[in-house]
Amino acid sequence: MGADSLSTTPSASPFTDPPNYGFPHHRLHRTLRNPDKQPVVLVACGSFSPVTYLHLRMFEMAVDYIRQNTDFEIVGGYLSPVSDQYRKPGLLSAYHRVRMCNLAAEQTSSWLMVDPWEAFQSYQRTAVVLDHFDYEINTRLGGILTPSGERRHARIMLLAGSDLIATMSEPGVWSEPDLDHILGRYGVLIIERAGSDMDQATDNLSRWRHNIHLVHQLIQNDVSSTKVRLFLRRGLSVRYLLPAPVVDYIEQHGLYVDDGPTASAASGAIIAEKEKEREKEASSGSGKERAEKFTPP
Repeated sequence: MGADSLSTTPSASPFTDPPNYGFPHHRLHRTLRNPDKQPVVLVACGSFSPVTYLHLRMFEMAVDYIRQNTDFEIVGGYLSPVSDQYRKPGLLSAYHRVRMCNLAAEQTSSWLMVDPWEAFQSYQRTAVVLDHFDYEINTRLGGILTPSGERRHARIMLLAGSDLIATMSEPGVWSEPDLDHILGRYGVLIIERAGSDMDQATDNLSRWRHNIHLVHQLIQNDVSSTKVRLFLRRGLSVRYLLPAPVVDYIEQHGLYVDDGPTASAASGAIIAEKEKEREKEASSGSGKERAEKFTPP
């Protein structure tokens, strides 16, 4: 069987789904426009508490980069909010975060979607989340068709800010098998964030350099969910930092008025994995399990 061909018979799901879950694919382009291109689906994993214009802008920057620098064709884009069990300080409930992401995707974009699979269950590692997308799109849906009807395997790629690559290059934060799975099998598009040194970070990940795509911001944007929450706690306006439907939702539900302690996304990831490490050691007495998840702020 060729690398781009697919079996048309779905196998039993290897994943446990939340109650009443259905994989969203209403905006997934099921047919390639250009049969010479490789179909790609972008997945951004994050807290999205709340989702900001920068989260959405990341997808548009990725589109421009892929059109100009690769032989890929984007057929879908997904926001995948983390579970409440991520345990990041001040993390709003998945119910509200998913609803805000849906408002942002449906009312401000013509192609983005929100997958709640990760949000409404136990904490899932990034590698497992990408496997889930691979299974749903390539096994259950049968991949992407060419105009002539040939089935192609859609490549799943992680989309994240450059602070992600910094944690990946830091020894002991991510497990080596997960790094190889994410960067070796799937690949990542890294969007430049203000104040980050992408070149230094990628030097430490040189074995996967061919699957790491660095996207520079031509217009700098340093809006973050952390800053937005700080504004809201101080009673300051966040309009034009977030999509208007998200601002309206926050105001209607009185969210983030008392957000509690804040932490960077990187420290939130480490906190979550430290908890998992303690639980594992308590139950099995086995060795250290390293942090495997990171989300853009």
